[in-house]
Amino acid sequence: MNIIAFLKKWTLPSGLVIGAAVYLLFSRIAPLQPIGNVVGPFGETSPRGYLRDALYHVLQNTAGRPPTASLALHTASHSHCSFSGLLVLAILHSTDPMAKLVLEGAFVCVICPTAAAAPVITERLGGSIASLTIYTILANVVTSVIIPLFFPMVEKSADITFLTAFVMILRRITFVLIVPLCLALLTRKFLPKVAARIKETKNLAFYLWGFNLSIIMGLTIRNILATQVYGTILALLLLLPLVISLLLFSIGKAVGHRYGDSISAGQALGQKNTVVGIWLTIAFLNPIASIAPCAYVVWQNLINAWQMWYKQKYGTLKW
Repeated sequence: MNIIAFLKKWTLPSGLVIGAAVYLLFSRIAPLQPIGNVVGPFGETSPRGYLRDALYHVLQNTAGRPPTASLALHTASHSHCSFSGLLVLAILHSTDPMAKLVLEGAFVCVICPTAAAAPVITERLGGSIASLTIYTILANVVTSVIIPLFFPMVEKSADITFLTAFVMILRRITFVLIVPLCLALLTRKFLPKVAARIKETKNLAFYLWGFNLSIIMGLTIRNILATQVYGTILALLLLLPLVISLLLFSIGKAVGHRYGDSISAGQALGQKNTVVGIWLTIAFLNPIASIAPCAYVVWQNLINAWQMWYKQKYGTLKW
């Protein structure tokens, strides 16, 4: 198997490893550090651009399909809000600062909106890409409302107003989700040949996401290494996101199974936009808690990688 075939088969794990390796090379090896200092800042803004490209491609490939979110996805959304509310209650009743720190990390992992790349992975797994695309947009809009409501309760010292947080989150959602939706609709109407050409390159969105993932992984490693926390707390912040990820995927799949849409519901609830979570945690909560959404990046993509491997090997999903 040559290197290109290997990268195509193991795109998500490769993205994680390459992103971590490139960051460590350009941040820890002295001769390469000047290059890393120059290129690094571009990495912090480029993921949104690649996510827009990936989602734009997905939206082009949903032409002719009903743009509705299924009942399974609506039910998954209610589960998401309920789970977030329970964690808020746990934080409010926590008297141990370290326990509160870990709970904040868990809360951020759960409250994060559905990732813009979720439709990309759903397409590979055989789920309803049209439903999940619309759900992703709606879920992000709803999250832009519930995050400003919950954050002052989680961290009373958080210097943020509802309107400020709402506008900041909505601005990010607009550029990552709304803009590609509008572009896709305009392209299909006024440039049908271009839209047809995009539809022919079915795997383009997935490989764009793989490249984007390597950048996100580099940012993740940077945030983890920059945080001064060790021992049991660090272990909990790294491992608890695995439990949360498995739980969210399981709840989504269980809900979706009742309505015949387990793949889409599982991705809707389990695949998170942790970049938003990391940013929110560092800006308004305890920055140490950002280790949790950083770790979630790794776990959710390893789960998706295993799912895609299993489907490719056996032709169906076991979970």
